[in-house]
Amino acid sequence: MYWEPEKECISREALQQLQLERLQATLVRVYMNVPFYRKKFDELGIDPDTFRSLEDLRKLPLTTKDDLRLSYPYGMFAVPMREVVRIQTSSGTTGMPTVVGYTRNDIKTWSNLAARILVAGGVTQNDIVQIAFDYGLFSGALGFHYGAERIGASVIPISTVNTRRQVKIMQDFKTTALMCTPGYALSIAETIKEMDINVNSLSLKYGLFGAEPWSEAIRNELQEKLKIIATDNYGLSEVMGPGVAGECLERNGLHINEDHFLVEIVDPETLTPLPEGETGELIITTLTKEAFPVIRFRTRDLTSIISEPCKCGRTFYRMSKVMGRTDDMIKIRGITVFPSQIESVLFEIEGTEPHYQIIVERKGVMDELTVLVGVSESIFFDQVRKQKDFIERIRTKLIAELGFSVEVKPVEKKTLEIEHGKFRRVIDRRKM
Repeated sequence: MYWEPEKECISREALQQLQLERLQATLVRVYMNVPFYRKKFDELGIDPDTFRSLEDLRKLPLTTKDDLRLSYPYGMFAVPMREVVRIQTSSGTTGMPTVVGYTRNDIKTWSNLAARILVAGGVTQNDIVQIAFDYGLFSGALGFHYGAERIGASVIPISTVNTRRQVKIMQDFKTTALMCTPGYALSIAETIKEMDINVNSLSLKYGLFGAEPWSEAIRNELQEKLKIIATDNYGLSEVMGPGVAGECLERNGLHINEDHFLVEIVDPETLTPLPEGETGELIITTLTKEAFPVIRFRTRDLTSIISEPCKCGRTFYRMSKVMGRTDDMIKIRGITVFPSQIESVLFEIEGTEPHYQIIVERKGVMDELTVLVGVSESIFFDQVRKQKDFIERIRTKLIAELGFSVEVKPVEKKTLEIEHGKFRRVIDRRKM
């Protein structure tokens, strides 16, 4: 099932020609209207009018989140403010938020791209969609809202209200599709159990989750606890919001909307291009954004590209599930650690909750890592001996996985920090 079959199943040859034409137009637009890019292009001797090949993409300058922040609020806009009909920001979880703008055409494009993701994930005009992302300056909720209305679905814009109310609305309104972060979806699943509701009595069929990395183990848990088909999607405020990429029902990679976004994978340290299949940092260039185009934006997200055809028939390349962020990579005692490694260990141990937080501190000259693990209430009421054995079992498995000593502390999940519905996975307290 497709939303725009002639576009989603375009031939590679036609797609690459379309990408080149749109890239050429974008380069001219930013050179003429964005002082930041005009200065960068002039410094590198780049003339947008002579850009003739997609292979030359790597010659263009990279754009970082710091570049966008230095242009706060409107310095990166490529159109006059009278043409900007919507202003949104990033969540600001890693510092000052970046400000982005949308023209009327941008909103129309955004709606269509979000509609593609929803349809790929199984949603139709017959569905009742509950959007439990945070509405406001953050772009997640509104992107899906536009897309769901575009395909004719019924939308419940509930945002992030009390979780018990989420469940009550889900019951009463017969919600069939849920959209939120995977972490919040797990909280909803736990609340359904606490309320002694038979999940089979609900009308839920689909869950479209994003805005934070999540593993296959979490997908399996969500599908089992909520009795849904769970799909992943990807977007970021600086590029568009939801609608950049999303899984189809095959669930073997996220189809990138390549007619609107050019993607690269680079080594996050050397910034050299990586071959297909290797994991590195995702770089995105927008091809159709009018108000806020970005050239080679460093997303800091770690993924890889999949070019082999998908059974669904879509011809766009896919990206693997984001495994983490470069700013979540922890270097400790010379060893690189990803939160996903810790998550995989925790899922193997009965009694742990799929919520955790990593604290990194420097004590004297040594770096130390502590894992705060959300655990079921019964653990707190166990005998001291049982509790110690439980903690030691987690610690032993983590040491075997990571290769160095760690501390483990059981906590109630509500004590873990959440920002904009996302669990804050890593807190680095070292003073570098």
